[in-house]
Amino acid sequence: MHDIKAIRQNPEAFDAGLARRGLPGQSAALLKLDEDKRKAQTQLQELQSKKNALAKQIGMAKGKGEDASAVMEEAKQVGEQLTALEASLANNDAVTALLETIPNLPADDVPDGSDEHGNKEVRVVGTKPSFAFTPKLHDELGTALGLMDFDGAAKLSGARFVVLKGALARLERALANFMLDIHTQEFGYTEMVPPALVKDAAVYGTGQLPKFAEDLFKTENGFWLIPTAEVPLTNLHGDSIIEEEKLPIRMTAYTQCFRSEAGAAGKDTRGMIRQHQFSKVELVSITTPEQSAAEHERMTGAAEEILKRLGLHYRVMLLCTGDMGFCSQKTYDLEVWMPGQNAFREISSCSNCGAFQARRMKARSKAKGAKETQFVHTLNGSGLAIGRTMVAILENYQQADGSIQVPDALKPYMGGLEKIA
Repeated sequence: MHDIKAIRQNPEAFDAGLARRGLPGQSAALLKLDEDKRKAQTQLQELQSKKNALAKQIGMAKGKGEDASAVMEEAKQVGEQLTALEASLANNDAVTALLETIPNLPADDVPDGSDEHGNKEVRVVGTKPSFAFTPKLHDELGTALGLMDFDGAAKLSGARFVVLKGALARLERALANFMLDIHTQEFGYTEMVPPALVKDAAVYGTGQLPKFAEDLFKTENGFWLIPTAEVPLTNLHGDSIIEEEKLPIRMTAYTQCFRSEAGAAGKDTRGMIRQHQFSKVELVSITTPEQSAAEHERMTGAAEEILKRLGLHYRVMLLCTGDMGFCSQKTYDLEVWMPGQNAFREISSCSNCGAFQARRMKARSKAKGAKETQFVHTLNGSGLAIGRTMVAILENYQQADGSIQVPDALKPYMGGLEKIA
């Protein structure tokens, strides 16, 4: 969420940032609503003062034995006006309601663009594998091996689900353990096991509510299924003041994730690329504003290290203003080469959200000896999406006979298995 005080001070810069996102200016509407709100708050203070003054008059009149009925009637009317105005301000905060729908502003070094075609290639790592045969898609390979069951999953749950069996089920577990070991032992992330069900405040704090409710699954008793571990991990530090010397805080978690994919009709309907339920190892950092840019590069490097150890060809893309997520001020996408699809596909997004989420969550830090607090910066990234990593391994390590060579880095996690056949 944005700071209305900053918008008051520089409305032109705010509208210029929205224009880079391809959105119309909102400062005029916000400032008008803000002015109305402040007038109402001033009126509230005046009514409270009047109520207090009338209470004194009533007390003095009664003390002198005088008739206070007229003053009491006036005090009653003022009290009713005060109650109504308090309720109006509490239940109809039009400024906040509008701010909740406005995305974060892009960082200065984010390229302008309307969609993915405006993204900038930062670096390419490795080379495309060559095959003496036509490489197959991951779902063809997994189904032929008898280890990937889409029909069985559809019988249980419908479209966009899969049942993994045998060596592929173990491969999922191996990937999660491999990723967690790298992030905790080499990059200093603390492993967490958060809830997969959260309250409204948690999905609001990380920006999914109110605008993206249709992208989530909600239970009948009011809990939301997490779309990513970013939601519970980041919100652990909501409504708190963190001692600055304890920052950065780095957390990682392997969880199931749930997304309705409401806006993805017709996209990636085959295979495991876009599912309602998938597993992911998530990275979350909480930093000071001064640390966040360097932490963003570090987090992206941690996610890249997984791809390097697996020997996968990939590229790093800096997303343009029209392709970034709602909460992000700067995002790197890692795109891995998929031979069966003959294309790069996203396998991780690493985003710096600045103070945008922290302001919603009221997450602040305080330097030792300082009087004032400041909002922390929050960052999140996939380190990596397990299903898409499995897809990449199947397509890149496939053999002519349909078997899958196990990457060297995963063999210890697969009990020494050399090949999935």
